[in-house]
Amino acid sequence: MERDSTTPPAWRFRPMGEAAVLLEGQPALLANRYVVALTAALEERVIPGIEALVPGVSSLLVRFDPLTVDASEVEVALGKLLDHMEPPAPAQARVVTIPVRYGGACGPDLEAVAELTGLSVREVVAEHCRAVYHVLTVGFAPGFPYIGPLGTALTIPRRQTPRAAVAPGSVALAAGLTGIYPAQLPGGWHLIGRTPVRLFNPANTPPAFLMPGDRVRFEPLADGITP
Repeated sequence: MERDSTTPPAWRFRPMGEAAVLLEGQPALLANRYVVALTAALEERVIPGIEALVPGVSSLLVRFDPLTVDASEVEVALGKLLDHMEPPAPAQARVVTIPVRYGGACGPDLEAVAELTGLSVREVVAEHCRAVYHVLTVGFAPGFPYIGPLGTALTIPRRQTPRAAVAPGSVALAAGLTGIYPAQLPGGWHLIGRTPVRLFNPANTPPAFLMPGDRVRFEPLADGITP
């Protein structure tokens, strides 16, 4: 995934059955800023017929009532919003520091990641903590943030064999992104550490600790592996 760009996104609409359209944009990181802003705008105003929104990294699925509006009307409404939209610059986003205990029982795949990347375990930790990343979307499970993009040094594929259970708070890598498991879940990402931060609490508003549009920096805890 590319780094931030000043090139305006190129958009396309794809029909998804009779009651939904998918808006997709490129370049992905810039399009993500528009998707975040567009989702917020649609949640704040009522557009007749729109029933549900499912934002992705660089896409937005819009489900609508075909008895109220048709796909072309939804596309026109979204297009007008995009034409007048100025999403916030990354510098204006909330920046959240996530403490991580790297390696050991908290990061059982850290050594394997080092072998895959050709780095030492300390270099892997240093690389993971080097940048301030974007929360691109939240999904898979309530509160699970897709964070990135990672540099090419840490861009590795998913594990060949997923785990049946991953501990809550596990910080993981896969496919150029990093994520944090909000609960005990199955998962195929490489586990490099664990954070004590609670990622999802139904009693909070919003219940997810990290939201699309946030920025994240990782900070190593002293009782784990440090750079």
